[in-house]
Amino acid sequence: MKSRYPRLIVAGLKGGSGKTVLSLGLIAAWREKGLNVVPYKKGPDYIDAGWLSAAAGRPCYNLDPFLIGKEKILYSFREHFGKAACSVIEGNRGLYDGMDSAGTYSTAELSKILKSPVLLILDCTKVTRTAGAMVLGMQKFDKKINIEGVVLNQIAGTRHEKVVRESIEKYCNIPVLGAIPKLAKDFLSERHMGLTPFQEHPEVGKAISYTAEIARKYLDLDGIWHIAQKAVPLVTGIGGRGLGISGMKNAKSKTLTPHPIVRIGIIRDSAFQFYYPENFEELENRGAILVEISALQEKKLPDIDALYIGGGFPETNAIALAKNASFRKSVKNAVENGLPVYAECGGLMYLGKSIMLGNKTYPMADVFPVSFCLEEKPQAHGYTIVEVNRSNPFYSKRTVLKGHEFHYSNIVYIETKKGMSFSFRMKRGEGITDKMDGLCYKNALATYTHIHAYGSPEWADGLIKQSILYKKRK
Repeated sequence: MKSRYPRLIVAGLKGGSGKTVLSLGLIAAWREKGLNVVPYKKGPDYIDAGWLSAAAGRPCYNLDPFLIGKEKILYSFREHFGKAACSVIEGNRGLYDGMDSAGTYSTAELSKILKSPVLLILDCTKVTRTAGAMVLGMQKFDKKINIEGVVLNQIAGTRHEKVVRESIEKYCNIPVLGAIPKLAKDFLSERHMGLTPFQEHPEVGKAISYTAEIARKYLDLDGIWHIAQKAVPLVTGIGGRGLGISGMKNAKSKTLTPHPIVRIGIIRDSAFQFYYPENFEELENRGAILVEISALQEKKLPDIDALYIGGGFPETNAIALAKNASFRKSVKNAVENGLPVYAECGGLMYLGKSIMLGNKTYPMADVFPVSFCLEEKPQAHGYTIVEVNRSNPFYSKRTVLKGHEFHYSNIVYIETKKGMSFSFRMKRGEGITDKMDGLCYKNALATYTHIHAYGSPEWADGLIKQSILYKKRK
């Protein structure tokens, strides 16, 4: 059994410091050398994870202590590592930033769980010798965090690099393993929710190749590889020394069947792309075959036993979604006929009556009599905790779920509808309206809260259960 898992956490002092470009560059450059690198992402994030997945040529898995907890982080890391030569784990925000002043659920806490070395990227804009003090403070703030090297970012020139590099190496006694200059080319464009998703980027291959070029030109790839390779051994099994995963049973459901028992549709296209790969795996582990569907191209739903609509950007695809009237009608009719449907964020908006953008209104599936608009600022952003307080097809009452929400959309108006109700009460977060979430009608449930299947196994259990019931009724 594998006892070493070469690994590296890429962290910064703040959000926007360059973690994603550095992570992409490392993965892409090493992959060009024929090395198998598995990516992970800390934090509730789909867009960066999508880019990491594209660079690695394999799924990027989430390692977030709030969403899934310590034991399942350890399990997921080990199981998804497979036969990889190394893993790159991109942190989020600043290294020590968490939910509170104690740094709960921070990237630093993840590094302790995985006993992973940290590569720090430092934005050096308008700073020279002070950079040494900043890195020294990061080292001394929590001595249990193993910061093994620094990469400089936004370097203005040779003299700038020399002063910063010497300050860090002299006072912090760790190597500077790269210096990335200010880059004029905006190869990873951004919009209201961060980077443009790779699915919508016009030149994904070129963008990733460019990050590899940056890595080859400006980073000490061998030095960084050495840091990852000398990470402390991970010992699996009960009673082992090092990082144990004792008590963690096989994460596959006890209802795992070798043969598919239900067909679950997944709307997956440029409008709906926010999914955790672990969610797909948990459905498959329970006996589902997943059927990918495009709400933009297809005219009607195929023969399925349930439908899962994730988040995404229905607002940037509103014209195409509105034009595909036959598919919208197919979804509405399926809900009326009892098809189990679970929708998150963008999926919630699609099941609504319409999306208003400027002075134009675009019709959606009209399952719920709710109209949405897009605001200039985020309407909700962060972790959520919801309590199930009303009957619904997927969760038992009093179930508590942890998730996250991030959206710029807002409710323009919501009408009453016979048989429609809110199923969730927000203990943390905003929800749809008045601290309520989880709109439910017949066997359809739509929510702003994104769920991770490892942290909320009730989600996959409920979806499978309803799929089986629907299949029997057909």
